[in-house]
Amino acid sequence: MNILITGGTGFFGKAFSSFLLENGLADKVVIFSRDEVKQSVMRQSMPQYEMRWQIGDVRDLQRLSRAMHDIDVVVHAAALKRIEVGAYNPDEMVKTNIVGTMNVIEAAIMNGVGKVVFLSSDKAYQPISPYGQSKALAESLILNANNITGITGTRFAATRYGNVANSTGSVIPTWKALKARGEKMVITDPDCTRFWMTADEAVDLVWGTIETMQGGELNVPELPAYRLGDLAEAMGVETEVIGLPAHEKKHESMQDGNGSEDARRMSIEELRRGLENV
Repeated sequence: MNILITGGTGFFGKAFSSFLLENGLADKVVIFSRDEVKQSVMRQSMPQYEMRWQIGDVRDLQRLSRAMHDIDVVVHAAALKRIEVGAYNPDEMVKTNIVGTMNVIEAAIMNGVGKVVFLSSDKAYQPISPYGQSKALAESLILNANNITGITGTRFAATRYGNVANSTGSVIPTWKALKARGEKMVITDPDCTRFWMTADEAVDLVWGTIETMQGGELNVPELPAYRLGDLAEAMGVETEVIGLPAHEKKHESMQDGNGSEDARRMSIEELRRGLENV
């Protein structure tokens, strides 16, 4: 099985690549991303594996199509993800998250790719930000692509989940860095709740989708949640409350009946144990 990962140098891409190669699940893993430095760093960190490295942007259909030659499965992880970036640059979110997804669909169909799995976000459910809105439309594009290909062509599915614990740019590494510098941590609202998911759980969800998908699935996990204030206490950080911006929600939801406000709440001690393992 030959697998291409868009945005493959990101937090998920690195974890998923290692999983595939360590377990002998792929004959070839192709990393498709636009950052040559990140590719170089990732290549040096995984010298024991034979991988292929493709520089390119999902905004470029022609380049994407060339990269998908002889590919069986595409995992579409490439995205602009920073909520505050989308609030100020919504047009860029459209180009990468929406047009880029359209290009992934088109290139996969043109190359006869068997399966495409799209990584979505809890922000796509009842979205209030350009990031969430772009992800919601990208989800629709992916799931409805099955109407184009029918039962014998490329099959498309999506997974939807929140930020993975300790992923690049998320609250945990951000607070760790500020704590190390002796700086106070800003927090929007200590009563905000967010879902907790580990990298291993994200990898298992995507791999499970690849194995079982028939086309048209939106796979959503059941996850525990935590208060931001409890996470700050578990990390031993001092915080300054600044209030929620307009593009942030106090609570997140995966789908109807699956919200962070009502999910099983992690205790401070459970968070401490979780932080030791991410």
